[in-house]
Amino acid sequence: MNLPLMALVPLLAGGPPPTPVRPVTDTFHGAEVTEAYRWLEDGSAAEVKAWSDAQNAHARAYLDALPERDAVAARVRTLLTAETVHFYGLSHRGDHLFALKRQPPKQQPFLVVMPSADQPEGGRVVVDPNVIDPSGKTHIDWYVPSPDGARVAVSMSKAGTESGDVHVFDVATGEATHEIVPRVNGGTAGGDLAWAPDGKGFFYTRYPRGDERPPEDRDFYQQLYFHALGTPTAEDRYELGRDFPRIAEIQLAMHHPSGRLLATVQKGDGGEFSHHLRAKDGTWRTFSTFGDKTLQATFGPRDDLYVLSRAGAPRGKLLRVPIASLDVAKAPVVVPEGPDTIVEDFWGPPTFFATPTRLVVTYQQGGPSTLRLFDLDGEAAPDPELPPVTAVSGLTTLGGEALLVRNSSYIEPERWLHLDAATGKVRRTKLESDSPVDNSDVEVVRAFATSKDGTKVPLNIIRPKGAPKDGQRKIVVNGYGGYGVNLEPYFNPVHRVFLERGVWYVVANLRGGGEYGEAWHRQGNLTNKQNVFDDFHAVLRHLDEAGYTKPANTAIIGGSNGGLLMGATFVQHPAAVAAVVSFVGIYDMLRVELSPNGAFNVPEFGTVKDPEHFRALRAYSPYHNVKDGTAYPPVLFVTGENDPRVDPMQSRKMTARLQAAVKGTKGGPILLRTSKDAGHGGGSGLDERIAQTTDAYAFLLHQLKAGAPKK
Repeated sequence: MNLPLMALVPLLAGGPPPTPVRPVTDTFHGAEVTEAYRWLEDGSAAEVKAWSDAQNAHARAYLDALPERDAVAARVRTLLTAETVHFYGLSHRGDHLFALKRQPPKQQPFLVVMPSADQPEGGRVVVDPNVIDPSGKTHIDWYVPSPDGARVAVSMSKAGTESGDVHVFDVATGEATHEIVPRVNGGTAGGDLAWAPDGKGFFYTRYPRGDERPPEDRDFYQQLYFHALGTPTAEDRYELGRDFPRIAEIQLAMHHPSGRLLATVQKGDGGEFSHHLRAKDGTWRTFSTFGDKTLQATFGPRDDLYVLSRAGAPRGKLLRVPIASLDVAKAPVVVPEGPDTIVEDFWGPPTFFATPTRLVVTYQQGGPSTLRLFDLDGEAAPDPELPPVTAVSGLTTLGGEALLVRNSSYIEPERWLHLDAATGKVRRTKLESDSPVDNSDVEVVRAFATSKDGTKVPLNIIRPKGAPKDGQRKIVVNGYGGYGVNLEPYFNPVHRVFLERGVWYVVANLRGGGEYGEAWHRQGNLTNKQNVFDDFHAVLRHLDEAGYTKPANTAIIGGSNGGLLMGATFVQHPAAVAAVVSFVGIYDMLRVELSPNGAFNVPEFGTVKDPEHFRALRAYSPYHNVKDGTAYPPVLFVTGENDPRVDPMQSRKMTARLQAAVKGTKGGPILLRTSKDAGHGGGSGLDERIAQTTDAYAFLLHQLKAGAPKK
């Protein structure tokens, strides 16, 4: 396969590069399934690389010729390189407040330390990956300070791989110290670390090294080890995990006063957890197992744990579990299930926290979220006053009754609030992000669509204040609907690129997420996944029937599981939208579990080994339901060569299948954009984010015929 021939001749002819058809037939439970593009799965093959390069050239020729692109590129760059600051990932240790700081035009966020949230100007840089790697391709995955704040352990990875090694830095000098601990962080399973109370070592998640496992298992079988500073990592002590599942994902929490370590283990991405507590003497006790609907735990002040359970309570209840017994089954309910959902977030800071006198609990309300306060026995206390239609996250203890809380909305930059849990009083701190745009003319309208089965589905319409319905509004709609993930209000300044051109932006809260609890999640996973696509189509239909817009003026955008949503939506309803942008999506549902990372998705999507799962997967798999001769809308697929979560072969195969299907129709174009130094999105440098955003927005604006910015 000759690259110049592939890349140049089709471009001169106005079409995409040719793709050979090589049928392969599989049999699942007596059903034969034939596909034509299996050969595109091998990303290391020379002919696949040549095909991908040719598709990139084809996409570039189209995207670079868009009349809107230069203006969009200039505006996106202005917004994303504006000298605004953004603080996240806060941690308080000793007298130090640590934070990750994003500050354009730097390519990557960097780690800073400051006296307090009211003195960010007194901060200084501890670790800057932009200095360590001037190419801008090295990213801080996460960091954990030592108990006294004198040292910090930092996981760093390159080029979107998320394969992170841990480096130790002296906080006072910023100098790297001690040995590098390899293979601590990975793709879906991530990684974590907890310092010992004396700061002389840390517990950490460890992936197989060397020949401990065969190559296909090197990104699985995460276990827990202990590393003593100043010793070879080969001598690190095994702690826990030899009996964990292949798809175990581990998160850690250390209670420094007692020396107890809490290990929470998730079985893949399906929302099943087990919990293990290590005493200071090294003894481990397991107090919950997969399937018992115990989700998360946090240390309490009275030699106890507060535990979030969904056993008989799909929206969550809090239990108080004495550490002496660790008997969850007999633990009293402190906060019973209510009308809203107690938030669970395996990857982030605690969503509920115990101070010396209060329980601080995060509740999800169908998209927006809020905080509620209780005493340690569950009696309601005065709640903090928070703005409506916003989200709270990032609970960070400062000691005693004081916490920091991140508050975000769709139209204002996020801010960090200081909460006095004893009184419920909230005040603003100086940790605030400036905005490069003025959204004082924008409002958020909450509405509800009715899905196919009658379920009410929330949508958030971001639009100019008081804008009337005229049936002709141009709208871009985003959704996700999976893994129990909540789509909460968030601020994205580049949405202004749409608004300035008269295009509204809509975020849909679909089943499969966790916005209304575990029942909402379960109604949109495994064999119920079609509900997610029905919900999204209902949102699109609502925007039409409510008099906002028409399909010809509607575009959709999403990524990852949201990419699957994009694919299923336009394949099932080709006439429902005018254009699609799909980032790092999943499209071949019969082969996804065979990818290196695919096993983690089985608890969410199911497996072709199960007849019932297979029938559901086959019924909605976008790749297998494309029909030849159909005028599918214009689609831009975006993927990264180093994606550790969704194999880029998914985008390659779907592109090839659609390009063949739209031949001879008025459908398309179907474009594939592949980044060589990017992965699933996390870790991408500023320039790459600008480039991807520019291509996506210019593509959608062109297809929507949005025109120049409004005066």
